[in-house]
Amino acid sequence: MIHPGILLALGSAILFGASTPFAKLLLGSVDPWMMAGLLYLGAGGGLAAVHLSRTAFQLPDVEAPLRRADMPWLALVILAGGILGPLLLMSGLARTSAAGTSLLLNLEGLATMGIAWVAFRENVDRRLFLGAFAILAGAVLLSWQGQASFQWGALLIAGACLCWGIDNNLTRKLSSADPVQIAMLKGLVAGMVNLALALLHGALFPSLSILLAVTVVGFLGYGVSLALFVLGLRYLGTARTGAYFSLAPFVGALLAVLMLGDLLSARLLIAGGLMGIGLWLHLAERHEHDHPHEAMEHEHRHHHDEHHQHTHGPDAPPGESHTHWHRHAPMVHRHPHYPDLHHRHGHKH
Repeated sequence: MIHPGILLALGSAILFGASTPFAKLLLGSVDPWMMAGLLYLGAGGGLAAVHLSRTAFQLPDVEAPLRRADMPWLALVILAGGILGPLLLMSGLARTSAAGTSLLLNLEGLATMGIAWVAFRENVDRRLFLGAFAILAGAVLLSWQGQASFQWGALLIAGACLCWGIDNNLTRKLSSADPVQIAMLKGLVAGMVNLALALLHGALFPSLSILLAVTVVGFLGYGVSLALFVLGLRYLGTARTGAYFSLAPFVGALLAVLMLGDLLSARLLIAGGLMGIGLWLHLAERHEHDHPHEAMEHEHRHHHDEHHQHTHGPDAPPGESHTHWHRHAPMVHRHPHYPDLHHRHGHKH
């Protein structure tokens, strides 16, 4: 049985990858800066409707809300991934060829994994490295269009990828909270900032039909995708979620063949083979050893499994799954696991 975190990460990659050919269809009618703002606003606005519908239909809250202590992390996530990243990308695009830009954007996956490994001490074994580089090699092969000249524009685009790698790792700090709320706030704030920049740049609003189409693409490809990505972080950790998310370029390329009539080339087939090898290496990973759990207290959606054997007070929500503040007692045991919320321990090499 495939781990649910893997399905969430792949779902995020599929939605984001699928948004690229749809955005390409619309880009001829929308200024690129305006497109960025509308995509983010579509994500934030659509998720805001989902969030408000919970109250309107009196649906129970099963996710932990963002708390005041989360706000500094959320602000950094929005700054790095929603504002600085797009700004650096747009500045780099003005100075670099499209081929070079496409190639360099694949640095995000390496930045995400590198930061998770070095700064946050996530365990990254040989199989994960090989799988990630196979997926990255496939993405690079898809992106390469010939000779490209990399100068200041390349550095700006690499800076954008670094910002998104930082964003992905900082979002891990919020992964126990409501993913809809996280993606909603990021989309609304980043969308308003990018839209303001587009208007200052002289961009005009598109027609109503194009506007609606862009917001739908933003809701699915950016909003729902980001919510699934946050859930993937909760179950898999940053490095593995980022590795699965690297499949997004292949999804976009495949849809481009089907939707836009792009050539089904040998390069696409080879890239698909490399990505398939990488995916198999990740799916076949089995990480199991005796590991300790230190005492900890936190709040997140859970059900009563071997990691959640606690008593409930009179105010605890009934049924499962549910959300409340709970304590984990120290324990040592052995089972297959990923670096999720409860398995962020060190490893001896």
